[in-house]
Amino acid sequence: MKWVKNEDNYRVPIKSWCGEIEDGALKQAEDLAKHPAIFKHVALMPDCHQGYGMPIGGVIACEDAVIPNAVGVDIGCGMGAVKTDLPVTETSRELIRQIVTRVKELVPCGEGKAHKKKQDWNGFDEKIENPQDRKWYSEHIWKLANRNLGTLGGGNHFIELQEGDDGYVWLMIHSGSRNLGYQIARYYNQVAMSLNDKLKSKIPNKDLAFLPLSSKEGKAYITDMNFALDYAKENRRRIMESFKEALSESFPDTEFECPINIHHNYAGIENHFGKNVWVHRKGATSARTNEAGIIPGSMGSPSYIVEGLGSSDSFTSCSHGAGRAMGRNEASRRLSVEECNEAMEGIVFDRWNKVRHGKEKGSHDLGEAPQAYKDIDTVIESELDLIKPLVKLRPLGVVKG
Repeated sequence: MKWVKNEDNYRVPIKSWCGEIEDGALKQAEDLAKHPAIFKHVALMPDCHQGYGMPIGGVIACEDAVIPNAVGVDIGCGMGAVKTDLPVTETSRELIRQIVTRVKELVPCGEGKAHKKKQDWNGFDEKIENPQDRKWYSEHIWKLANRNLGTLGGGNHFIELQEGDDGYVWLMIHSGSRNLGYQIARYYNQVAMSLNDKLKSKIPNKDLAFLPLSSKEGKAYITDMNFALDYAKENRRRIMESFKEALSESFPDTEFECPINIHHNYAGIENHFGKNVWVHRKGATSARTNEAGIIPGSMGSPSYIVEGLGSSDSFTSCSHGAGRAMGRNEASRRLSVEECNEAMEGIVFDRWNKVRHGKEKGSHDLGEAPQAYKDIDTVIESELDLIKPLVKLRPLGVVKG
């Protein structure tokens, strides 16, 4: 842990593994420390940076309440990783390019990209009853959710072929609940704001509106959030199956170990400090004792397979990645294509897309360049009291949304 802050106007202290935190993220953490439903303390992971309402890389616990924006708009966003028995020495740049190209044929990648046909999944019928009765439901949302299953999405989501320092090739993916989770999150945040206005709740910021778990709205959110979590997990499973298929076409005899498939945007009931509380991890990963975890870097820097140490101070959590050093638009303004290409030297990837909207429209989108992220080794070093690194991975080939 780097520091602890506790002011007279806080209800609980802030404990941080992030040494230097931007002003916006600190203000959000302070608002959390004043929140009426907060329990024990606010924990900030070393990849912490400003989010919407709550910092990304933040962990809190609430008593009998959930805060939709403390889960985030991409409910169930998370990581998947699989170790293969394929030695790194058998790969070549040509074969890596072949695998990357095949992955893009099997998995729709990018915003607005979906399967052309409806995807079958029994979770649509079993996980939530009568979805058409939900206020967030529409025929368009439901049809898109059917076709989005097994797709990557855009932004910082990725599919990567990795070289492990154990000598083997690893497969790694980052994706979530796509538009479905976004629609659920957006709807319930509006519900929470309206309910808090009605109850005259003393929240420090309207973006931290909460739902009492005794309310019908709170119970409905938990049901729908869990549905989005199941959807996100199935989405990653399908992407990984397609990834394995693409690799097996180039290396037919490859065998795969059991996958790791974890969330880093969710809330769940856990026992901490002798109480059952709702732990919210927004851009943070569960790190219970001996629990396997994944902490990715950037598309040009290492990632880590880790094991949790079960720290109570972090509510048994750790970082979910390297964390941003600059925003997407800032990176596109400040960085050049040439320096970003140099940072990706030796890694197979498709060249930078163009910005589609906003002031930067027409320029190159460099928001996922390695320079836009914090140094992953510094992040790992900052949380060695939370996790034990097991395998260091370096990117060989990258597919971005």
